[in-house]
Amino acid sequence: MNTRTRHARSTALAVAGTLLAALAVGAATPAVAAGADRPAASATALPPIDRDAVRQAIGDLPNAYVTGAFVRVTGSAGRYETSAGLGDAATGSAPDPEGRFRIGSISKVFTAAVVLQLAGEHRIDLDGTVQQYLPGVLPADLPPVTVGQLLDHTSGLPGGGKLNDSDGSTAWFAAHRFDSWTPQQVVASLAGQPMSFPPGTAQQYNGINYYLAGLLIEKTTGHSYADEVQRRLIRPLHLRDTAVPDRDDPRLAHPASHGYLTVHDPDGTTHPVDVTEQSPWPWAEGGLISSAPDLDRFLGALLQGRLLPAAEQQRLFDVPDVPNQQNSHCTTGPTAGRACMSMGLERVDINGVTLWGKTGSRPGYVSGVFATRDLGRRIVYSLNPTGFDGAESRYILRLAQAVFPAAPAAGTGRGSGS
Repeated sequence: MNTRTRHARSTALAVAGTLLAALAVGAATPAVAAGADRPAASATALPPIDRDAVRQAIGDLPNAYVTGAFVRVTGSAGRYETSAGLGDAATGSAPDPEGRFRIGSISKVFTAAVVLQLAGEHRIDLDGTVQQYLPGVLPADLPPVTVGQLLDHTSGLPGGGKLNDSDGSTAWFAAHRFDSWTPQQVVASLAGQPMSFPPGTAQQYNGINYYLAGLLIEKTTGHSYADEVQRRLIRPLHLRDTAVPDRDDPRLAHPASHGYLTVHDPDGTTHPVDVTEQSPWPWAEGGLISSAPDLDRFLGALLQGRLLPAAEQQRLFDVPDVPNQQNSHCTTGPTAGRACMSMGLERVDINGVTLWGKTGSRPGYVSGVFATRDLGRRIVYSLNPTGFDGAESRYILRLAQAVFPAAPAAGTGRGSGS
């Protein structure tokens, strides 16, 4: 995998790892109804949404490191959404909490859902191998890797080789933001790279797994990945803002906010570059566009069991009992050093509350969608960092503590919120 891919992925991992550190304190396609947002009858016991705390978590934006942010909180205590900072430098407008944004690796949840549907239809065996379904795609010297091991990141596959000459800087990406590679080129870059570990013996987050999952969807169905996501998920759920853009289509219509990178010039000065338009070439691994309302609806339907048969639904919550290997999603918290990702989701524990969801990152955009399993509380957030150094992490930590606060000490009571 090329340097740009590794850098974007490591940014998302760093954010997720920091988030986890804060949280540790304390058949056929199923029929889907459009009214997808009701929580389960027994909702997680959480205090009312503290709107002041949520606003204050992002209240000092914009600054040199993050230009804008928004957050949407929903669940049994009602809905609250707010934004801060700059959404569009040309107009001076704030971010739109219901606008569209690049969701990065949250795309993997869509991909996993389609693969699990195909498994429920007995068209894919999760214990079958990639080599069986995609003969000749992986280098011949690699050991058998199962479909399930792709989805839960226990494949042990290498991260891939270098496809470009990126130096990992914002300047390089700004100049090359319309470059793209095919899924086949990305997977072919595995050639000559050693396995990270024997398949099934550890967990290591790896985007290559989901390029292969996308190719598997296409081979199994005879349709494009985009068509299957549209037919199985987007249309049934009425996700009006969600799309799998063509690899060579850089547009982002009705953005929640623009993404700006700070580029350092040779003379020591800096200037912002609008990277809202960029190639969505990460595809099934990280190329989708969506909105907070759509992600809230999608994750709600997924956790309610409205998209998958019972056996495949359980796979969403089965985290393999293996070590974490260089996977910053799972480096802190109650299960530090062990796997924290299932077939499509990641588990996060915040002040004693367990959440399921996913983080995502593309240059100019860092986002996440999480919910308690009973949907008692859900959060979607998106921030616009100007660099690749994880400076946005502190805002995510603040949001985590504001939306999922620690229980008060005995006898102190809770604030009422608003």
